Amino acid sequence: QVQLVESGGGLVQPGGSPRLSCVASGFPFRFYTMRWFRQAPGKERELVAEISDTGITTNYKDYVKGRFTISRDNNKNTVYLQMDNLKPEDTAVYYCKGYTSWGKGTLVTVSS
Repeated sequence: QVQLVESGGGLVQPGGSPRLSCVASGFPFRFYTMRWFRQAPGKERELVAEISDTGITTNYKDYVKGRFTISRDNNKNTVYLQMDNLKPEDTAVYYCKGYTSWGKGTLVTVSS
């Protein structure tokens, strides 16, 4: 059974730097590209960043480039999203996606 479990969300002040984690199980994690998406209230889900199976190649959408960093640890079946200099518009439920499955998401609220 494929499972993706996100954690690390919460209430963060503008400028804050939380790190999200997503632990995967049930599929050969090390062979799959992993992605982080987000969905803000009233908006469609959008891609944030992705990382290749080896971790060598990463890609970011313009709205997070230079502020977010995606990484992975294939020994721990975990993908991370380091979020720096958060803005109120980053408020969203953040989801990880791998293989054909989604996690349930973790809510990040950026507010003072």
